[in-house]
Amino acid sequence: QVQVVESGGGLAQAGGSLRLSCAASGRISSVEAMGWYRQAPGKQRELVADIIGGAITNYVESVKGRFTIARDNSDNTVYLQMNSLKPEDTAVYYCYAVIVTTLSSAAFKYWGQGTQVTVSS
Repeated sequence: QVQVVESGGGLAQAGGSLRLSCAASGRISSVEAMGWYRQAPGKQRELVADIIGGAITNYVESVKGRFTIARDNSDNTVYLQMNSLKPEDTAVYYCYAVIVTTLSSAAFKYWGQGTQVTVSS
């Protein structure tokens, strides 16, 4: 019913920037929230940032002031602008979207496939 596709990962040097994008498509009635998790080698998955209702944003403390999440509501697309990257930002980043489909009044969480971000020193 729903696809969540992310792109924009790759290699960057410390202090550089990357922009991740994530687009939800399919039989969508509404998108209630979108966001990003990441998982680094040997560490648990953590919530990096999310945006709720197209306006309210949240960030994990370690990325505040460096990362910005924004959403194009008309396209059901979310972006994560990552500036001042650090080697500790290296991880697989997973996009998610909380979506109400045209077949249900309930919201469910859908996941993207993940994209690798590698930051060298």
